[in-house]
Amino acid sequence: MKVRIEIDTQTFVRFWLVVIGFGLAGLAIVSAKTALIIIGVAFFLALALNKPVTALANRLPGKSRVGGTALAFVAVVAFIGLIIFTVIPPIVSQSVKFADTIPGLVSSASQQSQGLDEFVDKYNLQPQVDNAVESVKDNATKWAANIGTNVLSSISSLAGFLTSAFLVLVLAFLMLIEAHSWLRRIWSLYNDKARMLRHQELATKMYGVVTGYVTGQLTVSSIGAVSAGLFVFILSFFFKDLDPSLAMPTAAVTFLLSLVPMFGATIAGVIIAMLLALNSLPAAIIFIAYFVIYQQVENNFISPKIQSKAVELSALAVLTAVTIGLYVFGVAGGIISIPIAGCIKVLLEDYLKQAKKNRVKSDKPLHKFVKKIQREA
Repeated sequence: MKVRIEIDTQTFVRFWLVVIGFGLAGLAIVSAKTALIIIGVAFFLALALNKPVTALANRLPGKSRVGGTALAFVAVVAFIGLIIFTVIPPIVSQSVKFADTIPGLVSSASQQSQGLDEFVDKYNLQPQVDNAVESVKDNATKWAANIGTNVLSSISSLAGFLTSAFLVLVLAFLMLIEAHSWLRRIWSLYNDKARMLRHQELATKMYGVVTGYVTGQLTVSSIGAVSAGLFVFILSFFFKDLDPSLAMPTAAVTFLLSLVPMFGATIAGVIIAMLLALNSLPAAIIFIAYFVIYQQVENNFISPKIQSKAVELSALAVLTAVTIGLYVFGVAGGIISIPIAGCIKVLLEDYLKQAKKNRVKSDKPLHKFVKKIQREA
């Protein structure tokens, strides 16, 4: 049996216009990915600083929000500067120390080369060794030829990062100052007071999700950073080759990378273990054991205790959100993916609640009768 479906031209045109519109919107989002990341990071920074700014503004003469925002940003910039000036010198000293050990490694390798030559001659491996040496030379030549381009690229990347960081700070500053006036304008557009109150309740819930998650994640990262830094500092008393100044880079790297959910702490642990291994291999092994134990404590006790009521997402939802955020928007996307997923959960729950309420109303005979009379009238 053949079924013929007739679609008028207007419906057909509307359908394809909607499809094209979604396609163009997706293309615009991908094209503006960098700008969206900057705006998103600035937005979440503004949300994280909103409560401290409000508290500072209420204690200033005239309750100046501009003054409270300025004081909060001075504290943030001072904190970033403190991290930079305490982290960079130890890293530079470790790099110099590693460079000083290279001649010793080369000398040791040359002393052991006699036995290696005998092994190569015995099994006729000289052609393979020659090919490997030629390959290394070719790669070294190419790297040397591109060293200028690599340096310029690094400088360009650093300049781009500093520009993005400056834009984030400026945008967050303006958001904190203008947030209340924009909210008043938005709520004044409502004619239906009941709808306005419902939307205000939704906005409050989403704000609670975001601020709760940001505050909780900062707390968890701070605890992990302080613990890791103290552990490395204590290790320096037992291993003389371990520089006590490595405690600050350890704390900074742990704090920054732990802000990335699920994967960041592991990456931080690997980086710190490699840094410690350059000074003392036993200390690096002990740190790895500490890190594994601490992660179990954090994942099972610290993080659930702090974050349990902030987002209330399942493990599958968290992993899905983080994966999408990391692959679409990079590290920044991974950081903000969970609060965004929490906000989507709030909106979805409200939509389902309203849909259920409307469905219950439509099933009541009296409600149907009233609607019928209204249509006939």
